[in-house]
Amino acid sequence: MTKRHDADVRVSVVIPAHNEAGYIEAALASVIAQDYPSHCLECIVVDNASTDGTARIVKEFAARHEGLDLRIVTEPLLGIARAKNRGARQATGAIIIFLDADSRMSERLARDVVAQYHAGAPAGSIRIVADSDSWLERGFFDLMELGPRLFGIRSQMFYCDRALFLALGGFDETLNLAEDLEFLRRVKKRLRRKGSETVRHIRTSVIATSPRRLRERPLHLSLITVFTRWALAHAGIGRKWSYSGKS
Repeated sequence: MTKRHDADVRVSVVIPAHNEAGYIEAALASVIAQDYPSHCLECIVVDNASTDGTARIVKEFAARHEGLDLRIVTEPLLGIARAKNRGARQATGAIIIFLDADSRMSERLARDVVAQYHAGAPAGSIRIVADSDSWLERGFFDLMELGPRLFGIRSQMFYCDRALFLALGGFDETLNLAEDLEFLRRVKKRLRRKGSETVRHIRTSVIATSPRRLRERPLHLSLITVFTRWALAHAGIGRKWSYSGKS
């Protein structure tokens, strides 16, 4: 891979959004706040069958921030994998970063992603932290971080070389959970066959995500539910079950 200055690398941030009127503006603000050349950055929001004001908020944000290449596309059929695939097909960057609509990128994330890309890693997961002051919620995500650190698990929000993503057919649209895990496992297999580096894990920058799913039940009992679903999904169980919460 020919090394280039990071300003030469176009980065596309793809945000699937289903009824995210309460969160989408913060996600967009984190994109525009990136410590990265704005002319090499684009953002694609996929309005996935929203019935609230998500699309309106995105359009109003775009009107106020003309320096950001921000587009909104529509995916009428509800599905997280389907929405992400639609956004990826619309992307023009060499690299895609997948960001949930209720999450925020730390300001150096795009630059750190490009650095890993230059270092020979065409894909990588990104450390997730709770967008919260609660020690319990932050601790939960710190616990989940042990998966990638100790066991090499690669899942959740990540970046990927766009050509590689498309060559592998994108996400499995039959999955409602762990579509990221399943896709990154395919990436690992492809890279190993070619004798390339395996999928990296970025810890120098983070994505702060809403802990709202952890608050669905009293006394944070949803911690158990969420952890159990993620554990089962890792084992290949329940990935096609309907899943409430963020898109």
